[in-house]
Order: sequence, then C-alpha cells, then structure tokens
Amino acid sequence: MASQKILDQKQLVIDEIKDRASNAKTIVLFDYRGITDSEAKDLRIKLKDNNADYKVYKNTLMARAFNDLGIDLAEGLTGPSAFAFSDDQIAPIKVLYDFAQDHPALVLKVGIVDGEKADQAKLSEYAKLPSRDQLLTMLAGGMIGIVRDLSICLDLYSQQKEEN
Repeated sequence: MASQKILDQKQLVIDEIKDRASNAKTIVLFDYRGITDSEAKDLRIKLKDNNADYKVYKNTLMARAFNDLGIDLAEGLTGPSAFAFSDDQIAPIKVLYDFAQDHPALVLKVGIVDGEKADQAKLSEYAKLPSRDQLLTMLAGGMIGIVRDLSICLDLYSQQKEEN
C-alpha cells in the first residue's frame, strides 16, 4: 500500500491536471513516442508561440482527473500520452497537426474542443480550418469590399444628381 505522502503527491498532480483541463478551451491527447528531445523542445516552443503548452502525466492520474471532471477520454489514454491544452480552440490542434505532418511519430489521439469530444478525424478537420488571424483578415476584407461598393454607389448617385 502506498504511503500517505505518495498519495498526497499523486492528489496534487491530479488537482493540477484538473485545473489545467477545466481552464482550457482545448484539450488534446497525443502519442509522443518516437520524437527526439530536440523535436519535443521544438514542439513546445511552437505551442508556446500559440499560447498553448503540453505536459506528460501518467495515464492513471489523467484518467482520474478527467473522470472527476466528467470528461470521457479513456480511449486516448492507452500507451504513452501527452496532454496539450490551450485557451485558443484551434491553435494547439493546428500546431500538433502540422508538427505530425513533418514528424510521423507524433499521433493525435483524441481531444475536447469547447466541451465537445473530437476524435482523430474531427481534430484533422479542425486543423485544416483557417487560423483566427486569417479569419479576421477574411472578415475585414469582406467588410472593406462592402464599404468600397457603397462608396462607389454613393459617388455614382452624387454624379447623377449633379448632372440633373
């Protein structure tokens, strides 16, 4: 039987996982076997640049924390798993997906995006969405087009009124 000190340490880790999972909009479990230390460092830097991070915990502790939160990610907790989390819904998925394209050893397993469970196929769909900045640029471009068209119409209308 484990000593009380060890149980307390495990409970602290479970509480840390619960805190990170409950504060994150996106949770992604992925298999990191086969990536080197330098590749893991590159991945961590890319995630940090996108306001995300990842950490490796024991599957049993993650399972306990997720069960306490009512999150069902049991199928993602087979084999070594890393836990990526972020306040951005899409950024960590895109970073992990792009990294996996260059490093086939990394495999996305399952995730939670805004409270909804996402399997590998759904994570792949999310990864192909434009980034938030790209969407804002597209929105701004569309709005500028409307304003431009309105100004052309108003100019033509004023020219027509001047002729009369």
